[in-house]
Amino acid sequence: MNKIVSKEYFSDKVAKLVVEAPLIAKARKAGHFVIVRTKEKGERIPLTIASSDIDAGTITLVVQAVGKTSQELIDLNEGDFIQDVVGPLGKATHIEKYDNTVVCCGGGVGVAPLLPIVEAFHKAGNRVVVVLAARTKDLVILEDEMRKISDEVIIMTDDGSYGNKGLVTQGVEDVINREKVDLCVTIGPAIMMKFVSKLTEKYNVPTVASLNTIMVDGTGMCGACRITVGGKTKFVCVDGPEFDAHQVDFDEMLMRLNSYKELEK
Repeated sequence: MNKIVSKEYFSDKVAKLVVEAPLIAKARKAGHFVIVRTKEKGERIPLTIASSDIDAGTITLVVQAVGKTSQELIDLNEGDFIQDVVGPLGKATHIEKYDNTVVCCGGGVGVAPLLPIVEAFHKAGNRVVVVLAARTKDLVILEDEMRKISDEVIIMTDDGSYGNKGLVTQGVEDVINREKVDLCVTIGPAIMMKFVSKLTEKYNVPTVASLNTIMVDGTGMCGACRITVGGKTKFVCVDGPEFDAHQVDFDEMLMRLNSYKELEK
């Protein structure tokens, strides 16, 4: 059982949970995730580790209520216990020093798992430009934290209530048109990552997407998270979660993600 040390709401459907998990906090790297169960016979859901505190023995999870288990999770309060938190899982982000700019773009709660990746690229000495996208001003999260660990933060909102009006792709394209970009990292809704990938492919900018497929066991045995990358079957939990975005079959992934939409409702 893992104790919730603190809880903070970003919006009525998005909460930040700081959870006791000392071994995970010590071992995790940028890009790693955990699988969480709220109760003994509950559903297992994957959540990327937004940050960790080795001294406190805690990890930070940002959760959006989109289904039954995620709603149960954000309904828990400080002092409550989560049944189990397993990790760190997946492959860590490959970090290296590039000659030019690294663009990191996140949409919605995809901004949370982007945070440690931005920090890692920045620590490696890269110029990092972050593009944050949300439907409206109230849904922009972790802006202050991003500004501390990047060279520039561009905000895009669908309704123009904050930053620039437009989609994440417009923000990314503006950066590509004004300076040399060596790498783009994208995390967010699958449809967002699909269109970011289409954009960067047009400009021949290598792009990494961190995928958010349905998972069950997180060890590669169940096959629930399988996707097609470059014509080959891959498992997000053990081969990912990050892949060459230009090789991912996003249409197949979107179809599989929609499989349980009616059941969730």
